[in-house]
Amino acid sequence: MEKGARPNWDNPMQFLLACISYAVGLGNVWRFPYLCQMHGGGGFLIPYLLMLFLEGMPLFYLELAIGQRMRLGSIGAWTAISPYLGGVGLAGVVTSLYLCLYYNIINAWSFWYLFHSFQSALPWADCPINSNRTGPVEECEMATPTQYFFYRETLDISSSIEENGDIHTGQALCLLLAWVITYLFIIRGIKSTGKVVYFTATFPYVVLFIYLIRGITLHGAINGVKYMFTPKMEQLANPTTWINAATQIFFSLGLGFGSLIAFASYNQYNNNIEFQAIIVSLINSGTSIFASFVTFAIYGFKATINYENCLERTRLLLLNAFNLAEDSVTIDSVFEWIEKLNTTYPQQFDIIANKLENCDLESELNTAVEGTGLAFIVYSEAIKYMPLPQLWSVLYFIMLLLLGLGSMLGNITAIITPLQDFKVASRMSNELFSGLVCLFCLLLGLGFTTSSGNYWFTMFNDYGATLSLLVVVLIEVITVSYIYGIKRFEKDIEDMLGHRPNWYWKIMWAGTSPLLLIVLLISYIINYIQGGAPTYQAWNIELVSVGFISSPL
Repeated sequence: MEKGARPNWDNPMQFLLACISYAVGLGNVWRFPYLCQMHGGGGFLIPYLLMLFLEGMPLFYLELAIGQRMRLGSIGAWTAISPYLGGVGLAGVVTSLYLCLYYNIINAWSFWYLFHSFQSALPWADCPINSNRTGPVEECEMATPTQYFFYRETLDISSSIEENGDIHTGQALCLLLAWVITYLFIIRGIKSTGKVVYFTATFPYVVLFIYLIRGITLHGAINGVKYMFTPKMEQLANPTTWINAATQIFFSLGLGFGSLIAFASYNQYNNNIEFQAIIVSLINSGTSIFASFVTFAIYGFKATINYENCLERTRLLLLNAFNLAEDSVTIDSVFEWIEKLNTTYPQQFDIIANKLENCDLESELNTAVEGTGLAFIVYSEAIKYMPLPQLWSVLYFIMLLLLGLGSMLGNITAIITPLQDFKVASRMSNELFSGLVCLFCLLLGLGFTTSSGNYWFTMFNDYGATLSLLVVVLIEVITVSYIYGIKRFEKDIEDMLGHRPNWYWKIMWAGTSPLLLIVLLISYIINYIQGGAPTYQAWNIELVSVGFISSPL
């Protein structure tokens, strides 16, 4: 193929920022902190960073090298390597399309929360009044205001995936807005995308830094930070810890979708992708750790507030039950008084024993939440206790939007770039073709704005792309190493960079990374089989709680 016939990024920085904007996404904020919490706090960093060098970085470099060498989208690049491998690229396009159908609904929720943040009082701070004006709405009173706002006001959720319901008009409009902005970001191909990434790749760090400063000054934040950096080394003996570390690296870098191949195909032929692969991989992992520090500071604040509220309720119970002076029992002395009163007045204490709550800071910190529960419930709960909550809410949801839209740029590019390599699509203007793809995804994505839409989102997110991506990337690395050939691949890199890859890259491509992918693939299949029918968390309207339900699919 003639070099220079393809559009190029204006400069290497645009490509670097595009990769950062794509790789650094919502998973860094809402998935990695959860894994740290589940697998030993700071101890989880050991397998995580090890998997970065054994799996993440080599595979990231491999995809960038393929895209830059072939200067084609995923379908064309793999077809150029072997006519029989076009299906690998097609699988990546289909997976990206699949992801685009539901990923933008997260951005729609962020828009919804952002718009509701411009109020004198945040709508999830207190329960709304019922229609009779006699008190709070019962469903909200039995749950919490933040849960009610998310499940009822935002999602208007049904009791199961089988109850579809109508389209939520507000959510549909927010989804339309998310797709319009996505379209505007890509309307002129990399010429517009290259400008947008200067903002989508950098501003989230500004917000994270502001949140870091605010977070560490919050009451009780130190409790969360201590929890994060207190390693539970026994978790390193748990195979699940290592599997989750490898899986997080794999998906966090966005491997297998074809986005990296598409981005790299617009590079100058001699662009230093080896350096950029290292930089982006390290920034991605560094962001996860940085975001965890912020998240655990928020965790500590929220856990401390909940713990002290629990102690205050217990204090009031003791004061009323034993007619004690108001200032005799303080929050700090609650446990001493419980022991004292239980010893002195055992019969009277037995009467209130069943009303006493188990106030425990450690159990509050142990409550692990991920995904939408962390992003839209836990953070919202913490924000409402901050001074000027509207300001912190606006900043937070703008950050979520930019992380989500930045990832969408990569997802949609992974679809458009390979298809535009075909003559039929190349005859259309970029504006028209991009518009048709966005419209198609918008129309199919409206199903996620129905009452059961959140359940479909969960099923798509949990069970949709994992297996296919593992297979795609495994075929990629085996193809390059053993069909295209490591020696030939070395020469291609030497032609682009002026030097051959060192022994580290070759060992990873030919041996370590494929073996790790095989282990991940087998582990996923075993867990899937042993797990039985797919499940999802459903909102029980009668019990006002979240529970697991088996999918009828």
